Amino acid sequence: MPKKFVPRSKLTPKQKRNLDIEIKFLEGIVKRDPLYIDALKALAEDYTKIGRFEDGLKIDKQLASLLPYDPTVIYNLACSYSLTGQFDNAINEIKKAVELGFSDLEWILLDPDLIELRKQKAFKEILPYLKKAKRTSRKIIKS
Repeated sequence: MPKKFVPRSKLTPKQKRNLDIEIKFLEGIVKRDPLYIDALKALAEDYTKIGRFEDGLKIDKQLASLLPYDPTVIYNLACSYSLTGQFDNAINEIKKAVELGFSDLEWILLDPDLIELRKQKAFKEILPYLKKAKRTSRKIIKS
């Protein structure tokens, strides 16, 4: 499941404190076992929630190297690239995620992680590709 967040609102002090504690815990786990996929996914998500986008990108790159054919992992990497202003990389990863089977076009069009990416000319140029890929994936699923 891709990281689905409501548009980021300011965290309360309690929410921030809880996330900080969880991040420290997950960082400890990942330090001991850098291949622990579930811990890496949770850590990347927490970094994003708290606004540590560069740290989230680092973890998403690590996950993509461990799971290069997982469309959700690749989609999340695209989101991290978007959040860090690396729009060309984000476009490439979205295309790759779609090629691997990510077909939730509605979410791509709503995901708050992609707000700035959707303003880019390159994103508008790949929209027809995304729509075509969605139609194709429906035909495959129905077959």
